[in-house]
Amino acid sequence: MFSVYLKLGFEHIADLRAYDHLLFLVALCAAYAYTEWKRILVLITAFTVGHSITLALSALDILHFNAKLIEVLIPVTILLTALRNLTFKKKSEKIWSPSYLLPLCFGLIHGMGFSAYFKSLLGKEADIILPLFAFNVGVEIGQVCIVIIIMLINVVVIKGMAMKQTNWNRIISIIAAILAAYMIIQRI
Repeated sequence: MFSVYLKLGFEHIADLRAYDHLLFLVALCAAYAYTEWKRILVLITAFTVGHSITLALSALDILHFNAKLIEVLIPVTILLTALRNLTFKKKSEKIWSPSYLLPLCFGLIHGMGFSAYFKSLLGKEADIILPLFAFNVGVEIGQVCIVIIIMLINVVVIKGMAMKQTNWNRIISIIAAILAAYMIIQRI
């Protein structure tokens, strides 16, 4: 059973139809160089923790929400991440700064977008702990794989094409913001 939910978690993240999640990861990584991989790992883990909390609360029938509102809020998280990338100064950021609360909160929202499907996967499962844990380990593994690809592209562009990290951040963040704004309009 563990491997089934692990695979489902990985596929949830790696699914190209889940482009909003992929775009969120791209926007989240845009402001960071490949040398800041520890910081990026903390960011995506904070996101996964938020995602896990929402899935657990939903599976236990503790949390109820408007699915249409969540579908609009997901691209809002991408837009806010991209805008933050364009305005924040990394030099003042510490490894455990409050800026890690954003991915945690955004993980709560993204988890709500998937919670109905996850709840249906559980069916009549009496114990949700193992499936939830396995699913979220799969999510984390999937995110790490995607982030590795993003950071390899970052290395090629920064080192191979001699682009400054700040320019890379601006370009990727502006593209992410435009796509997120389009998704918001489309979902409203």
